Amino acid sequence: MAEAADNPGTSPAPARRWLRRTAALLAGAPLLAGLLQLPATSPAHAEVPTAKADATGSKTVDVSLNKLTPSAPVDGDSVTVSGTVTNDGKQTVTEAQVGLRVGPTLNSRSQIDSAAKRTGYLPGADGTEIGGKYVQKFAKLAPGVPHDFKISVPVKDLDLGTDGVYQLGVALTGQTAAQPYSQVLGIERTFLPWQSEPSETKTKTTYLWPLISRIHLTAETGSDEEQTPVFKDDDLGKELAPGGRLEQMLSLGRDLDVTWVIDPDLLAAVDAMTDSYRVQSEDGKTLTAGKHQADANRWLNELEQTVQDKKVVALPYADPDIASLAHNGKAVTGSLGHLKGATDVGADAVETILHVKPSSDFAWPADGAIDPSIVDVATSAGAHTVISRSDSLRETGGLLYTPTAARPIGGGTTAVVADARLSTAFQGDMTDAEDSTLAVQEFVAQSQMITLQDPEKQRSIVVAPQRMPTASQAQAMAKAVAALDDGGWSEPQDLTAAAKAKPDPGATTQVPSTAAYPQSLRKQELPRKAFETIQNTQDKLDRFKVILSEPDRVVTPFGRAIDREMATSWRGHPGAAEDYGTSVESYLGKLTEQVSLIKKSDAQLSGRSATIPVTVQNNLVQNVDHLVLRLTSTNPTRLKIGDGPYQEQQVKISGGHSQSVKFTTTANANGPVPVFAQLYTEDGQPYGDPVRFDVNVTEITLTVMLVIAGGILLLVLAGFRMYTQRKRAARERAEQGADEGPDGESGTASGEDDPEQPSDPTPDTAPESTDPSDTGERVDR
Repeated sequence: MAEAADNPGTSPAPARRWLRRTAALLAGAPLLAGLLQLPATSPAHAEVPTAKADATGSKTVDVSLNKLTPSAPVDGDSVTVSGTVTNDGKQTVTEAQVGLRVGPTLNSRSQIDSAAKRTGYLPGADGTEIGGKYVQKFAKLAPGVPHDFKISVPVKDLDLGTDGVYQLGVALTGQTAAQPYSQVLGIERTFLPWQSEPSETKTKTTYLWPLISRIHLTAETGSDEEQTPVFKDDDLGKELAPGGRLEQMLSLGRDLDVTWVIDPDLLAAVDAMTDSYRVQSEDGKTLTAGKHQADANRWLNELEQTVQDKKVVALPYADPDIASLAHNGKAVTGSLGHLKGATDVGADAVETILHVKPSSDFAWPADGAIDPSIVDVATSAGAHTVISRSDSLRETGGLLYTPTAARPIGGGTTAVVADARLSTAFQGDMTDAEDSTLAVQEFVAQSQMITLQDPEKQRSIVVAPQRMPTASQAQAMAKAVAALDDGGWSEPQDLTAAAKAKPDPGATTQVPSTAAYPQSLRKQELPRKAFETIQNTQDKLDRFKVILSEPDRVVTPFGRAIDREMATSWRGHPGAAEDYGTSVESYLGKLTEQVSLIKKSDAQLSGRSATIPVTVQNNLVQNVDHLVLRLTSTNPTRLKIGDGPYQEQQVKISGGHSQSVKFTTTANANGPVPVFAQLYTEDGQPYGDPVRFDVNVTEITLTVMLVIAGGILLLVLAGFRMYTQRKRAARERAEQGADEGPDGESGTASGEDDPEQPSDPTPDTAPESTDPSDTGERVDR
């Protein structure tokens, strides 16, 4: 923000301001005079002639301001401060007391910044002690021992003048043996916004309340009908449980007038936890049952009730990192299409789960940092408004005030520029009560100063905090937002209204160059390799889904997992991001391998034609279809498949079954022929790995047939010769019997003996064996 914008248009009356500053200086005069009268030999003399020396001495006691209420008092209130004082020195502090010091009003936002950074006591700048009954005394403070204090002062006794931001100090005065005089030994300062009456023209303030978490769901689901989801861990359940981060975000935001900014993937994950779910072990090898169903149901029901009639903004599914996509992913084919799909799916998910109609035309780059490529990518997915921040889209026009957040940046796109100071106010560690209290008071002071810059000019301010506040940060944020509602200079406004507000003509609209994008943020981006992994996974998914009878059971979980690979929450965690992308691609690969060809041994073909079986197995739970099995001969002149070099057949297999597909082959010559079986999708894309095996042709040739026929002919001729010889011998014996006459004793019966018949020729080949061939599979003939 330009320094010129820090000068408020209205300040306290010059005379009164002069009187307050003079009083402060006069109050410090006795102390300085006393110090200057010390002997030259006094060891303290060299330490106190300058303000810097005084500041060093005022660090002896640590003053912790743990609570201040109310944050923005009005007439009739009492300001109560409480905390602890701890002697960090080596000597006991005596005659100690804690009191409040009201300093002069601050005149600009940069003065608030400077006062917040200053440490130690500075006479004149830290005002005078209110004193009287509004102090708490301690007889002594031993080293290292904390003591609690609590002081309450009516507003009327604080002597506050005109409306403005006052510096409020909580100081401990006392003395030590080495310095036996009253002096400020410790001080903590904060800010006290004072608004005697509500402003006639209030600043409209939009506070984004983000419900975003890191990635928890995997691409894996159960094979049951409900597709039981599988989580990387059960940490989301801890966030939803009482006292958890998301539980705090919901319970604190319920009573605030804020704009809910929701990652649909978080809703989907919580919705998946409302029923049975499984959780991976640390090594990913085993699954256990999740235990946070009750927490998930309670949180989701409360959220649905809370956001009714509230403004809800749906981020693209899984909150994709737009800057990473613009800088590293845009050149990878198909990457931009994922962002558009995530935007459409995200809005539908929020409406389905929460039953509210969200706005989905907002893009929120990491830390609100933008450049032309980021804006182009954001608008390509349908966003009309980009949430930026004032430390990215910096003011260069010399405005004397903080301008309205909305401003046109060309091409029909609006940038909503969140205030950087307010948006980053609670990024630190807020677990310590003092840090939280100081952050809240500075936030409220900066907000009031925006109004005081030009009290008659109404402006619209947006606050976009960190995406995933901790529970303690959320508590501090809630206190600050509630204080704004009570302050009298601010009124709430939702994000859609802020985006439509009339821009300031002098506000900057020039998007910073790509070179101006912060290197610290660029180092956290997803690399190009991550988007290449995403595209490889998408290609595999596209080939896989066409063969499935129920593609939604695979496309939906993997499509959402691909969205999660682009999540902004991976920033700063490159190893985890890579592991997640690899796991998604690997699991999809395992599923595609469940439909495959069974490896086949070499086959024997002992004839001119035969059928060769090839088996396809489907180990998925759903049916597969739209597959083609092709069997190809590498030497069709020797072995044909069907009528040519290859033959194709449609494949359709039920879940958990296999199918044997038979191909007709014709052999023209002997010898081994390599054959390849390959599955294809109907559009001609190879599916899975091919299977290679050899077909060994052992065909019976014409020469062999002639030899066999000749042998059979010789056997027939030999048999005929034996037959004729026997017939001739029989006639000769008959004739000899007739010559001996009727008295002969020997002779034959009438008729001829039956000649001995030759047997059928022995087959020249043995019956075909049904046993498997020793050298390979025997094919069906």
